[in-house]
Amino acid sequence: MTTQHPKTALITGANKGIGFEVARQLAKRGFAVFVGSRDMAKGRAAAQTLCDAGYEATFIQLDVTDPVSIRQAAGTFSQKADHLDVLINNAAILEDHGETIVKLNPELLDRALTTNVKGAIMVTQDFLPFLEKSPNRDQIGTRIINVSSGAGALGEMQTYAPAYSVSKTALNAVTRQFAGALPGVAVNSVCPGWVRTDMGGKGASRSVEQGAETIVWLATDAPATETGKFWRDRKEIAW
Repeated sequence: MTTQHPKTALITGANKGIGFEVARQLAKRGFAVFVGSRDMAKGRAAAQTLCDAGYEATFIQLDVTDPVSIRQAAGTFSQKADHLDVLINNAAILEDHGETIVKLNPELLDRALTTNVKGAIMVTQDFLPFLEKSPNRDQIGTRIINVSSGAGALGEMQTYAPAYSVSKTALNAVTRQFAGALPGVAVNSVCPGWVRTDMGGKGASRSVEQGAETIVWLATDAPATETGKFWRDRKEIAW
């Protein structure tokens, strides 16, 4: 059955943390949300939680490291919706364990780049046809948001988590490339800050609600003319 909602959003890695909170806030704003998750049980549970709260949410199994999984997810999406308004590339890993780049394991770097960079590229490529079909494109614009990190900002970078940091710098480059290639789409990177999630840890300074705020703003209220930029707390920051 195809959703009748006029606004649709797909969030990768949406079974928990910032991704789930973004899905919840967008659903509250009237979006039909598609919960992308590699883990079937967790993804279904997350979507069901939103449905139980009265929102329209659909689970889509999506492993951003697997081209076949992404293509299958796009096929599943095509059976549920005829267009996409907002794509949020949120799925990411942080596997660094305190080592500097001097001791960085190349395999760890490969995994970070595959998930955090290549995954965002492949998902965007495969879901772009649905963004191009958005009936809202001329009014409020279609939007792609890449969830990055201040760890990837060159001006702030030191030795923290080299694989993760390098991957987020590369993701920012992906944002610039897509922004240049897609003049009709608002493509932006966002730093959610240090958020209390499985990745950020219990000692982080921000709640998931705070971490999701600027992402949701870019997906909804930010001017559609704002593209190719890096944001934190609704303000542009340096690359």
